[in-house]
Amino acid sequence: MIDVLVVDDDFRGAEINAAYVAKVPGFRVVSRAHTAAQELSCLARDHVDLVLLDHYLPDETGLTLVRRLRRLGHPADVIMVTAARDVSTVRTAMGYGALQYLVKPFSFSGLRSKLESYAALRRTLEGVGSGRGEAGQEQVDQIFGALRTTESGPACGLPKGHTAPTAEVIRHVLSAAEGPLSAHEVAARAGLSRSTAQRYLKCLGGAGRISLSLKYGDTGRPEHRYAWADLRPEPLR
Repeated sequence: MIDVLVVDDDFRGAEINAAYVAKVPGFRVVSRAHTAAQELSCLARDHVDLVLLDHYLPDETGLTLVRRLRRLGHPADVIMVTAARDVSTVRTAMGYGALQYLVKPFSFSGLRSKLESYAALRRTLEGVGSGRGEAGQEQVDQIFGALRTTESGPACGLPKGHTAPTAEVIRHVLSAAEGPLSAHEVAARAGLSRSTAQRYLKCLGGAGRISLSLKYGDTGRPEHRYAWADLRPEPLR
């Protein structure tokens, strides 16, 4: 059983997230926290494998908490679950060691996908020795690929030359946008070249993760506009 700590400044949000976690086989919520101080207290008191961590907390940000946990060498893994949509926060979270990043509002299936990917990662680590001894390239590929095993993830089926972190950045850019974006706008917001953005947009579009529309101007060819295709929240059942 994977023990989960749910951290959210909103009491209702924490309850909903906890209810979602309880619906996923193999996971259980051991505690809830609504501030950074409460989270640290829970981590010191309870056995926690995974933290579902909000960024906007009243006494400290989620990013600084992730960094502090890593500096302290705390073994709990972190999935950010937050309304923070700016690419800078996403990149910083990745750099500090967050395994996944889920943008609010999200559906139960969205969180379930992240949790199932995390469970797959743990199984993979156990299968290759859970940190003991050395891993060959095949084992390393299994470990890094484990978080991309669920079909609902944006990086599902990425061809050679494409990476999951870049696909995640593009997903967050499109998810945060108020409307469809051009390839040029996606590239600028993601900090990528236009050609790289176009390659990923084509790949994700082919996988059904992106919807394409056309914007017609006065002259010339219509401009392609892109939007993330899986944004509708699912009600709690």
